[in-house]
Amino acid sequence: MKILLAGLVVVLALLQYRLWLSDEGMREVWHLGDAVETQRADNALLAERNAQLKAEVADLKQGLTALEERARHDLGMITVTETFYQVVDTPHRALDDNAAEPLKFQATASATP
Repeated sequence: MKILLAGLVVVLALLQYRLWLSDEGMREVWHLGDAVETQRADNALLAERNAQLKAEVADLKQGLTALEERARHDLGMITVTETFYQVVDTPHRALDDNAAEPLKFQATASATP
């Protein structure tokens, strides 16, 4: 009877070791729980993004203001009553010995017979 009891205690100890300390036991359950929580957080962010996209699609289908705003921003379009002005920056000349002098224009004489 004592041998049977000792054998059962050894089996119980081995099973508890496998349950609590092996990679296939409770550690795996804890890691999977963390992975589930991370995935739930990612899913919540994606659900919020999907809701924003659904609202934008509905607004584009129904209202012209969102469509006009998208055309102005993405395509650079203007309405008929507006005037388009484009401001272009001029490149700066490098500061060297000749930069202090103003630009000189040479007149070419054309001889007319």
